Amino acid sequence: MEELLFLLEGETHKETIYKAMVAHSTAEERPMISALAEARKGLGLTSPNPAVGAVITKGGRILARGFHRGAGQPHAEIEALRALKDIRQTRGATLYVTLEPCSTHGRTPPCTEAIIRHGFARVVYGATDPNPAHAGRAERILKEANIDVARGVLAAECTALNAPWNHWMATGLPYVIAKCGMSLDGRIGSHPESRWITSAASRADAMYLRAQADAILVGGETVRTDNPHLTVRTAGPARQPWRVVWTRSGNLPKNANLLADKFRDRTLVFEGSSLRETLAALGRMEIASVLIEGGGRTLGEAFDRRLVNRAVLYLAPQCLGGGTPAVAGLGVADSGSGIRLVDATYRRIGSDLKIDGTVAANYSAEIPSRILAA
Repeated sequence: MEELLFLLEGETHKETIYKAMVAHSTAEERPMISALAEARKGLGLTSPNPAVGAVITKGGRILARGFHRGAGQPHAEIEALRALKDIRQTRGATLYVTLEPCSTHGRTPPCTEAIIRHGFARVVYGATDPNPAHAGRAERILKEANIDVARGVLAAECTALNAPWNHWMATGLPYVIAKCGMSLDGRIGSHPESRWITSAASRADAMYLRAQADAILVGGETVRTDNPHLTVRTAGPARQPWRVVWTRSGNLPKNANLLADKFRDRTLVFEGSSLRETLAALGRMEIASVLIEGGGRTLGEAFDRRLVNRAVLYLAPQCLGGGTPAVAGLGVADSGSGIRLVDATYRRIGSDLKIDGTVAANYSAEIPSRILAA
């Protein structure tokens, strides 16, 4: 079921996939699937908060739905409460929420107080709050108020929904997604009069990655060669992510789009710092996820330094020869120590193949000494 949920990202047949998920679910899971669908509406809009969805049920019927729309705005539980036709319906009702309800006062009051005040009989949540100071606290508070609590329903799906936020909370570093469109022979360079390697369908799909990232990072050479805009062009609400340029020389064209267009105030330039130092600085700015779009040297540095958490590759059915490698850098010492993806999905988009997977956990455990010395 987790794979079906994962396919909802950028998928044009969302209704079909949603129905397939429901068909393979239990009675306890179905309301949580609806809560997950709500939560996905907030992806890319809520940082530095997680994306969360909630539904209120009674007598086997969903009475109201809600999702968190952004930091400082009401949480999903409160949005669902506001969507009720009659607030008295909460008496004896069940609340399903994808993440453990907040139990402390932050930008908004704790949701546990509202849950108790409105007389819910039961609360079901999927993922536990990754913050050790909060994990399990809501369950204790609600049980003390004689509210039945069930946790861990579709826990894997609810946790995966906020993988970047979970990673940032645990490490202070942004969750890094390496994205690349390449030829069969692993090249990204093309003829200057024919810039695109992958299909229009793949490029449209990749826009969902941009829309859900807090920041998009490219190297200085990409700015000099391609002069990208790095803007988000999708249907529906989306915010413009930060645009980050990582450059050692600082030699950037003054009229570069990133420095001169209407989003120039959303551009950050890091000169002379290592890629890890750059990412650490972004983490301190509450930037929880970074999409690295290139070029080859920047992607190579990210993989060499064990900074990548997820890789999304669009493989076009053509060979270019020569050109620029998609991932440069020093690389691995031998094929046995190659960087591997786990739980990868393979999907045809237009004429291309999309490969999307999480980088194996042991990949980041130790950086080879030859790379440390580089």
